[in-house]
Amino acid sequence: MEQTKILIPKNVLDGLEAVRVSGKTNMFDVNRVIELALEMGFIDAAFWIYENRRLYATGIIQGFIANEGGDE
Repeated sequence: MEQTKILIPKNVLDGLEAVRVSGKTNMFDVNRVIELALEMGFIDAAFWIYENRRLYATGIIQGFIANEGGDE
């Protein structure tokens, strides 16, 4: 069965990628990812994760793709 990537706003994906590349946490540590996103200035990413924890967890496993059509 093919897994579908989770569609998220590009600015959120940029924040997730910045946290991932920093190597400062395991991406499954949701609270720390939110904290780092805030510290790094990716407020939209932090709030998206906070409000979409289940989608975030799914995306960590299946992958994310940016919604190129806008930030919604």
